[in-house]
Amino acid sequence: MSAMGTEFTHLDEKGAARMVDVSSKDVSSRTATATGFVRLSAECVALLRAGDIPKGDAVSVARIAGIMGAKRVPDLVPLCHPIALHGVTVELTVQDAGVAITATTRTADRTGVEMEALTSVTVAALALVDMVKAVDPAAVITDVRVEEKTGGKTGVWRRPAGRA
Repeated sequence: MSAMGTEFTHLDEKGAARMVDVSSKDVSSRTATATGFVRLSAECVALLRAGDIPKGDAVSVARIAGIMGAKRVPDLVPLCHPIALHGVTVELTVQDAGVAITATTRTADRTGVEMEALTSVTVAALALVDMVKAVDPAAVITDVRVEEKTGGKTGVWRRPAGRA
């Protein structure tokens, strides 16, 4: 199967979805960094800064959830390979408009860790929303995206400036 001359790697010769065989690829050190944002009310931001969210330490819970989420990607995304994660860092920064989330995932494997970084950010955001929903039921998860990846055949990729 092809589109515009490019083979679809996740389709077999009959067009059925399949997991790509990466066994012949070289193991290399790989990283991915993803970001996202949770927009919150001013009241909720104030409570986060004061450590007064009724359910407890929302930022710590979200950080742990993000780490756990990265480790569950093959259970959630059907064609992702189970890979050995060697590192996951999740940073949450309370800002005036909400909470910025950055996750970086690392491995030495045959395929990249972009989905792990994206899932980490998303699960951290979901956990944060769960922790603050009694205070701010209108919280919004937004702008989840890969910012950078390294390793593998393509080497380093960074999001182009001005490309949201």
